[in-house]
Amino acid sequence: MKTLSAVALACATLLAPALHASDWKPTRAIEYIAPANPGGGWDTLVRTTSAVIQAEGLADRNLAPINIPGGGGAVAWAQIARDNRNDHKIFATSPPIILVPLAGTSRFNHQDFTPLARLITDYSILLVHKDSPHQTANDLFAAIKANPRLSVGGGSAAGSMDHISLAGAASAAGIPAAQVNYIAFSGGGEAMTNLLGGHIEAVITGAGEAQGQLAGGQLRAIAVSAPERLQGPLAAVPTYREQGIDYTFDIWRGVMGPKNMRPEAVRYYEQLFSRMMETDSWREATERLGWLDAWQDSATFGEFLDQQQDQFRSVLAELGLLR
Repeated sequence: MKTLSAVALACATLLAPALHASDWKPTRAIEYIAPANPGGGWDTLVRTTSAVIQAEGLADRNLAPINIPGGGGAVAWAQIARDNRNDHKIFATSPPIILVPLAGTSRFNHQDFTPLARLITDYSILLVHKDSPHQTANDLFAAIKANPRLSVGGGSAAGSMDHISLAGAASAAGIPAAQVNYIAFSGGGEAMTNLLGGHIEAVITGAGEAQGQLAGGQLRAIAVSAPERLQGPLAAVPTYREQGIDYTFDIWRGVMGPKNMRPEAVRYYEQLFSRMMETDSWREATERLGWLDAWQDSATFGEFLDQQQDQFRSVLAELGLLR
């Protein structure tokens, strides 16, 4: 009996650290950063996921959305990198975390942070003003070819996600990528404002974040970068391929944290977002926004980011944008 008790006690002692580690919970509000102004893709992800988590009662503390715009994400990344042991800070991420550093406009890349989870895939969408003469993507690219000074705006930095998406579509349409006059704004919201004001010819942005503006009736969508038409509110938007432009581009989005997060905190967030994606509230949100679930846990997401870096390095080199 004494032997059995001793064994049980020893097992309990060995298991205690693991059990304690898995029980980590936040002790204060979680700063949930969108590295751009309100209205863009990061902001949409942050506010949608935090709203679902709150509505479903999944988190032990509130997730507080915070916007830190500038440099296509670089300003926010620099602040987060300086706070690299904070387990109560997370941020939305997407291809710019790789593209911006490769283009030389941020000294921090994905390896300076902790991957927590990849959540969704979105697509790029090309928007014009409702009164624009351009009815199709080919109309717009023909106008740009005739007048290279015509500008297309986006909410990410030069050499980043929106720019790469636009340059790739233009190249597929027969326009040298370097000749596209891309204007970088601090976020998708600012790009939309400039389009509505007639300061630029078109906007390239994420399909999900464009839906609110399209619902207002002031903008029109002329192409989406999906391989097939999207379901839901954007079902009427033709793909590039339908218009004879052999091009697709997907925008993954996920969540990361500071570099030196404790492993138990990483597991907490990983499990939090995994549970979120099983809820009816999340399914309703993704259907409304045209997002597709693309779950990856922390380890798999980290491997994916390394692969994306290799892929984007080659693309930027071809476009002459690699620094």
